[in-house]
Amino acid sequence: MKIHRYLFFIFIFSQTTIFAQQKLPKGFSYVKDIIPGINVDLRYYSSHNFVGKKIDGYKSPVLIWSTAATSALKKVEKELNAQGMSLKVFDAYRPQKAVQHFKRWALQINDTLSKREFYPNLDKRNLFKLGYIANKSGHSRGSTIDLTIVTLIDHKELDMGSPFDFFGPISHFDTEEINAAQKKNRTLLKSIMMKHGFKGYAKEWWHFTLIHEPYQKTYFDFDVY
Repeated sequence: MKIHRYLFFIFIFSQTTIFAQQKLPKGFSYVKDIIPGINVDLRYYSSHNFVGKKIDGYKSPVLIWSTAATSALKKVEKELNAQGMSLKVFDAYRPQKAVQHFKRWALQINDTLSKREFYPNLDKRNLFKLGYIANKSGHSRGSTIDLTIVTLIDHKELDMGSPFDFFGPISHFDTEEINAAQKKNRTLLKSIMMKHGFKGYAKEWWHFTLIHEPYQKTYFDFDVY
């Protein structure tokens, strides 16, 4: 009986391992395989996001991204490490099914579970018109990322003036609603990302895309696991 139970657990472990190590499409990598020390807070795998629930397509708290973008990001991480800092990533590759989840949520006007934290000053009915929710996302092309900077010693986030995924003008890079120190931190993030081949998005200080992204017209839908 003990032998049978042992073999059973070996089988379950092997299946779990296989599940956790899916074969990624050509040109994609697990970010931690290339940048082991990077910090990860995959918000859409958890309920700590503007929807307030785990998002479709996020089956494991791992970062998947295009290999080209990850290689460029490794240079950013190395430079920050030399200054006593590191990157913290909130989202990288995003399946198209997750974008569809956002769209369904946006149409459910009475579902405002996370309004107080993420969009306290906005009417949910205006999220499409204001561009916070869209039919497609650059994240699904595999080379767009949401991230910030943390200290190496205690992994504390630098003060950027607004939280990740906050819907409002204060999240715009050039907002006048933040102080000089917060502006300096945003400028540090933007400048070091640009130095290594990324471009920012004016309305979201945390959002960057590899300039020479390899899949400019392809929107992927494989799960994150």
